[in-house]
Amino acid sequence: MTWRVSETAVAYAVAAALLLALGVVAGRADVAVLGVPLAGVVLWGWLRRPLGGASARIARTRPPAKHGEVAATLELQAPAGADAVWVRVEAPGHTALHALVRAEAARDIRVSIESVRTGRFRMFAGGWLGIGASGVTRGAPEVISGTTVTLTPRVRALRELPLPFRLQGLTGGHHSRRAGDGGDLRDVNPFTPGDRLRRIDWRVTARRAGQGTSAAGVAVDGRSRLTELYVRRTFATADATVMLVIDSRDEVGPDVTAWGDRLPARHDEATSLDLAREAAASLARHYLDQGDRVGMVDLGRSRAPVPSAGGRRHLHRLTQRLVLAQPEGDPFGRVRPPQIPSGALIVLFSTFLDDQSVNTAVVWRHSGHRVVAVDVLPMPVPDYLPPAERVAFGILRLEREERLKNLVRSGVELVPWEGSAAARGRNDAPVQLTALARSRVRR
Repeated sequence: MTWRVSETAVAYAVAAALLLALGVVAGRADVAVLGVPLAGVVLWGWLRRPLGGASARIARTRPPAKHGEVAATLELQAPAGADAVWVRVEAPGHTALHALVRAEAARDIRVSIESVRTGRFRMFAGGWLGIGASGVTRGAPEVISGTTVTLTPRVRALRELPLPFRLQGLTGGHHSRRAGDGGDLRDVNPFTPGDRLRRIDWRVTARRAGQGTSAAGVAVDGRSRLTELYVRRTFATADATVMLVIDSRDEVGPDVTAWGDRLPARHDEATSLDLAREAAASLARHYLDQGDRVGMVDLGRSRAPVPSAGGRRHLHRLTQRLVLAQPEGDPFGRVRPPQIPSGALIVLFSTFLDDQSVNTAVVWRHSGHRVVAVDVLPMPVPDYLPPAERVAFGILRLEREERLKNLVRSGVELVPWEGSAAARGRNDAPVQLTALARSRVRR
C-alpha cells in the first residue's frame, strides 16, 4: 500500500508557511510562532507515517441471533503508525454504513443487517481507507469485495395437511384403505391360510362358537363345538407422495411500479418467490416429519425435477433448490406439464398472473391428481401508477380473479398464503390447510 500526504496535511503546511512569511514580512515574531505548531504536526506525522500495508475483508458469516438477520465478521489489519481506518459497508436495499474505527494490529468488527428476503445475495461490499498519525498521511482507497450470503426461508409450524387420494407404500404414518399391519380395526374375519396366529381373536371365536364351549373347543352341554377361528384385521399404514411445484417464472413484490423488470424489487418487502419459498419449506418440513416422500418441480426451469424422497438430508436438498429458484430470462412455454408420479399430491405455488400455471394445474387435476394451489402474490400497491397504467392493472386484476375462479371450478383447491393478496392480512393459511386435510374431496 502506498501512503501519501493527505489534504489536511497540505492545508496545515500552507497555513504554516503563510504565517511564517507574514511574521517575517511584518516583523511580528508572535505571528510567525503561530505557524510552528502546524508545521510541527505535519513533520511529526510524516516521520511517523505507517510502514507496510493494511487489509480489510469479510472473513466469514456469523450465525444469526434471530431469523431474518444476516451477520458477518469484518477483519481489519492495520500497520504500525496508523491511527484510524475509515470503513464503508453496503448491502442491497440498505443504507451504506460509514464508520471511523480505531486502528489496531488486528480487529474483528461484527456487521449485521435484517432482511425479509430469501435467496442468494452479494452483501457487505464497500471500501476502506487507512489514516496515519494526526491525519497527515493516508492510504489509497481499497475495495471490500463482500461475500455471498444464502438467506433460507422461515419454516412455519403446521398442524394437518391434505393427503393424496391414494396412499402408496407398505409402511408410513397414515392409515390406508387396504388391510395389513396397522393400528385401527378394519373387521373380524374367519381365519384363512396366511393369517398370523397372533391375530386370532379368542373372545370373538368363543362367542361365535357358543357360550357352552370350553377352552379346547369341546361342547360342555352338547349344544355347540368350536369349528372355526376368527382373526382381527387392521388397516395397513402407508406414506404419501407429495410434489411441490414452484412457479419461478416471475418474481413480483407489492410495488406494482417495479413489475416487468423495470425496477429491482425492494429488499424490505417480501416478493412472491419469498412467500413461495416460505410456504414450500413449511410444507416440506411437515410432510417429511411424518415420514412422507416429497419432491419438487420448478416450472421456470427445464432441468430435471428433484425426485421424491424422505429424510432430513432430503429437506436440506429441497431447501437449497428453493433458495436457487429465481427467474432466468424470458419465461418459456411448456408443451405439456412435467411428469408427476402416479397418485401424488401436487401443491402448486404461483402468482397466477398468466394462464400457463392455471392450465397446468387443470391438466393435473383432470389426470386424477389432487391439486392444491397456493396463492403467493403479495398485496399489490398501485398508488404510484399513472392513470393509464392504473387502468391496465385493474384489467390484470380482473383477469386474475376470473382465472382463480376457473381454477376452483375445475376441482383445484385454492389456499392463499399469509401476506398474499387473497389473504388480505389474515393468518389463516394453516387453518385452511387443516380444513382441506379433514374434508372429503371427490376424485
